[in-house]
Amino acid sequence: MRSHVKYTIPPAIALTLLYRPLLTRLDVYKILFLITIAVVSTTPWDSYLIRTRIWSYPENAVIGPKVFDIPLEELFFFVIQTYNTSILYLLLSKPTFHPVYLRRQEKNDRWKYMKLAGQLLLGLLMKKAITLIREEGAGTYMGLILAWAVPFLLLLWSLAYQFILGLPITNTLLPILLPTLYLWIVDTLALRRGTWVIESGTKLGTHLWPGLEIEEAVFFLLTNTLIVFGLVAFDNAIAILNAFSMHFPSVPALPSPMLLVKALLLPAGAYDEDRIEGLAQAVDRLEKKSRSFFLASAAFSSRLRVDLIVLYSFCRVADDLVDNAASPLEARKWIKHLRTFLDLSYKAKDPMAHDQNVGSVVRHVVTEFPRNTHTALLQLPTGRLSSKNLYDLLKGFEMDLGFQTSKGAKPSAFPIKSEYDLDIYSSRVAGTVAAMCIELVFFHYPDEVSKVQQEKILDAGNTMGIALQYTNIARDIGTDALLQRVYLPTNWLKEENLTPEQAIQVFTILDGKSTLGPEDQTFITKLERLRHRLLDRSFALYEDSRDAIDKLPSEVRGPMRVATESYMEIGRTLRQPGYRVTKGKATVGGWRRLAVAWKALQ
Repeated sequence: MRSHVKYTIPPAIALTLLYRPLLTRLDVYKILFLITIAVVSTTPWDSYLIRTRIWSYPENAVIGPKVFDIPLEELFFFVIQTYNTSILYLLLSKPTFHPVYLRRQEKNDRWKYMKLAGQLLLGLLMKKAITLIREEGAGTYMGLILAWAVPFLLLLWSLAYQFILGLPITNTLLPILLPTLYLWIVDTLALRRGTWVIESGTKLGTHLWPGLEIEEAVFFLLTNTLIVFGLVAFDNAIAILNAFSMHFPSVPALPSPMLLVKALLLPAGAYDEDRIEGLAQAVDRLEKKSRSFFLASAAFSSRLRVDLIVLYSFCRVADDLVDNAASPLEARKWIKHLRTFLDLSYKAKDPMAHDQNVGSVVRHVVTEFPRNTHTALLQLPTGRLSSKNLYDLLKGFEMDLGFQTSKGAKPSAFPIKSEYDLDIYSSRVAGTVAAMCIELVFFHYPDEVSKVQQEKILDAGNTMGIALQYTNIARDIGTDALLQRVYLPTNWLKEENLTPEQAIQVFTILDGKSTLGPEDQTFITKLERLRHRLLDRSFALYEDSRDAIDKLPSEVRGPMRVATESYMEIGRTLRQPGYRVTKGKATVGGWRRLAVAWKALQ
């Protein structure tokens, strides 16, 4: 027990404290599931090793209680090793969006040959294990280790080989090697102290390094591989359940073992390739366009995370279609097509509207939109979102057209004339998105908040979205001006003896200057006053709405805080005395983002 107190329990405590803010019910389920399998599968094998004196231990090295001749400390080791490796795996794999690693398998696909190669290798190892056991010589212990571990590895490989090979090595190799190396060191110390002894005549007599028997080294490597492969297989099953609602329309928060096996047994040829491609494109857009929300998305789980990523992808694609249009006429065309898409999705009476072959929604998207936008539109979960927010989002795009002119021309009007106009605009382009995120939360957690409370939280969500948009505008004043857009209310500018046209003109001049003169400094001083006015309004709205987050279902409070705090940290950066925006962007460093996320999850 001294070894556990000194070497295995402290890492467990440290890893628990580190991962605790991210821990979900599904994570607890995974860990308990793996621990149960580890104890049940290892106990008969370990009991046999002790009873046949493959290995033994001095009586004074254990505290006394035994189960099937196994010391309590040994049973505890099965638990603590599985726990530590599982927590490390969960921590390292948290940012990974697993559905994008699913692969459809076709005939003559290379994945099939990789699967067969792995099965052949494991089969040969099993054959070697049987040979070593039959010889009843120095390779007996090694043979018993392989004979116990290889069948489980073969099963897990056959079920989850795509994930085992396809996931980043931080999800697979790292959580195997780190605890293995640590346990090799701990075991070396234990063997030197005589805590347990491998009997001569059943071991090869080879050492990985002085004091560490090769059998012990292989045992720890295989057990950690089993734990990680088991977790990978679990995540593979969850990814299938979350990605393919056509095959699995309803998935409980804690899927039964039978449902997990059913998911893993779904043939890879039955995977929806368009669905996987759409999710991959959505994650790519999120990672490139919004580092704050990409970080926050990792804290969500299950189908809610999928829906939130898909929603962001739609909003990003729709915004880019309008924003990158060559002329106001083209931009209005895209808004018209988007409105028709919503009309067909929400108002059409045709029950086959979303059918992949004959559906009116699909036909409209395929014929009117660019190929690289199809999945973002078709995968939007309209059945889980109210139509009002999406139509209001299009109204926000129409407000942007007030700035838009033909390429190279100056805008003829500036639609943001007052704070009220800016509130309306921010509500339409950002408040609606925040409200839709909360709608998805209530869809996936329907019974945890009353209907009356849901309406209040939705209103607060809209307010929070406005706050985030104010921060966004404060950050991008210069960038927007170079695009002929001024979101600062015209009456605010007037108070500083400025006009939108002057703001655009000065920013254009400053963009080409390396040194600033006195007049430039005067302009920048006025600009910073206006920027701080935007930020004051942003933080006031933020304070008014932040308490609503605490009324959300418990599993999404932390992730929602990460989403809001990560963005508001940009505002805090802008508020720092003497801070100057570079190229229109306020950069919050990666470590600072992580620190903000960590604090938000507490």
